[in-house]
Amino acid sequence: MVKSKPIMNSRQLAQEWPFLRHNDYVKQLRTAAANWFAAKQFQIHPKMNYCLSQWNDWNKNIILEEVVMYIKQCKVECENNSNLFPLHKYVHHGLSSQAMAFNLIGPLITRKDYSPLIYVLQSRNIPIAAKVASAVFEYEDRNIFNEDTGQPTSIDIVLNDASGKPIFFIESKLVEQEFGGCSVFANGDCEGRNPLKQKNNCYLHFIGRNYWDLMEEYGFDESIKEEKQCIFVAHYQFFREILFSLKKGGIFVLLSDDRSPVFYCKANGIYKGIMPFLMEFIPPAYQNRIVSISIQELVEQLKRSVNHRDWIDDFKMKYGIA
Repeated sequence: MVKSKPIMNSRQLAQEWPFLRHNDYVKQLRTAAANWFAAKQFQIHPKMNYCLSQWNDWNKNIILEEVVMYIKQCKVECENNSNLFPLHKYVHHGLSSQAMAFNLIGPLITRKDYSPLIYVLQSRNIPIAAKVASAVFEYEDRNIFNEDTGQPTSIDIVLNDASGKPIFFIESKLVEQEFGGCSVFANGDCEGRNPLKQKNNCYLHFIGRNYWDLMEEYGFDESIKEEKQCIFVAHYQFFREILFSLKKGGIFVLLSDDRSPVFYCKANGIYKGIMPFLMEFIPPAYQNRIVSISIQELVEQLKRSVNHRDWIDDFKMKYGIA
């Protein structure tokens, strides 16, 4: 007589879940950051050993001094042109995605060596990747969405061709649990209804932002017309940055950690995350202009490069990458 398999309770079943839970992923990063700060003997926050003691210490969160100098130079240049270079509120935090991007992409910029990143992009069958000649952090253009006041849409990293034309628009994520949602809804000024049939019901459209005009221009109105809830409620940042890159004639790239279950991950042949889900809303004509790459893929290429051997092991230690 064949014995039936014992029924597992929820606690036992939880152990069978193939994806790393987000809390466990964050714990790994916190431990790695705390160990890195301790090894450097940096002064840390009294309640968070994975965060530097104060914002002004942000430069200690950056691995290479040459990258710190580059960021400071960019900040001065922006201020001389009456613009701000937005260093994030938590750039001194060991788990800051902005600091991670500075640490991972910064040396490629300062050393003018984009070959490791180009290799990863070309693995996604993107031929124009070979044309990358320069890069810039925190890229803005108020004219795209008519963002005449307030903080405009900002892209973490933009890669330009030799003529200076932007071709890749990179959003970096580390421990974030989502793309940013719409603050109008979060503040209680919107019921969250899909505004396609009556765009002036959207406060942002009413005050002159042209997000919804561009959604229609690129055919998103067809893919979301049956949705009762406004797609911006939870994924406002994603669609803003997609539209931004399309309007600029470029390609949107998500850079994220493949250990995180949030954006793009794989286990037992199953792909999971916000990106596979949101790609279902992208019109077919533009799906080849949106790609996801992982921090780990880029690290692997950097390990093979003689130009980056002096810092890549430090990066791996800082972020707990095996």
